[in-house]
Amino acid sequence: MPAAPNRRAVAVILLVPLIVSLALWAFSWPAARIAPRGLPVGVAGAAPAADQLQERFEQREGAFEIHRYDDAAAAREAVEDRVVYGAVVVTPQGPRLLTASAAGPVVAQLLTEAVKGAAPAGTSVPVTDVVAAPQADPRGAALGASILPLALAGVAAGALATFTGLRGFRAALTLVGASALVGVAATAIAHGWLGVLTGAPWTEAGAIGLTVLAMASAVAGLAALLGTKGIGLGALLMVLLGNSFSGVTSAPELLPEPVGMIGQWLPPGAGGSLLRSVAFFDGAAASGAVLTLAAWAAPGLAAVLIGGRRKTADAPAALPGHRPEPALTS
Repeated sequence: MPAAPNRRAVAVILLVPLIVSLALWAFSWPAARIAPRGLPVGVAGAAPAADQLQERFEQREGAFEIHRYDDAAAAREAVEDRVVYGAVVVTPQGPRLLTASAAGPVVAQLLTEAVKGAAPAGTSVPVTDVVAAPQADPRGAALGASILPLALAGVAAGALATFTGLRGFRAALTLVGASALVGVAATAIAHGWLGVLTGAPWTEAGAIGLTVLAMASAVAGLAALLGTKGIGLGALLMVLLGNSFSGVTSAPELLPEPVGMIGQWLPPGAGGSLLRSVAFFDGAAASGAVLTLAAWAAPGLAAVLIGGRRKTADAPAALPGHRPEPALTS
């Protein structure tokens, strides 16, 4: 057997287990290590009872980030603004828990179990779900499952724009148009048909479209700079790392460090956070995610435009009588 086919066969034999191992690490390790790490939680009420409650939270070093509030109204507002995932209000009748299952059902359940477990035996802890997850998706399963299709859509858009030979302004316009239509189609399904999103439909469509555009632009931009191998790098970042590190099915603060932080720097994690904000919290805490997505989309589109101009400039001189296609429409 010739040497070249032998080398290719060995490469495939070694590469497939490597890819599988990397995928298992990326998806299974964060899921197996879910625990609170700097989870923002509010404590409201008068001292010394509130101080004692805060000390009990702080005994789990590094698990919780405590925010103090004067009363239940301030704590409730913080939950609605996505400053904290929940808050414990100290009252003369005992502790009360405010949660927001729309911010993450896993976190709401974790806080409920923690507060009830820390309460004296026989003490009832009333729980108020300030911002409840929609009845059609009480466990957040549909929202969590939506990130992978959006990542695949972004990678597909960037790859197709590259393989079809689109360049420059035409390629950038194609990416924007495809992303916008994905946003409209996904919102029609998730909001109109399934009822798992409950915000303003056009705002949700914009959030989804921006998320897909950030991923599609990154993939197409990497391809413009690195060639077809840039598509593989983009797929690795968006699908393998971005999706598994997004924290959408739980919360970024429940993932191992620095996975949760890295996930929010990548478009799938930022897009999931943005969609949750506009769908359930009237856009609260959305600005950071918008900036992150824009920080991916803008350089990606710039690379597509610059790459198109560079290829046009590097093209051989046209034959006599041939009219070259304008660069901005190539």
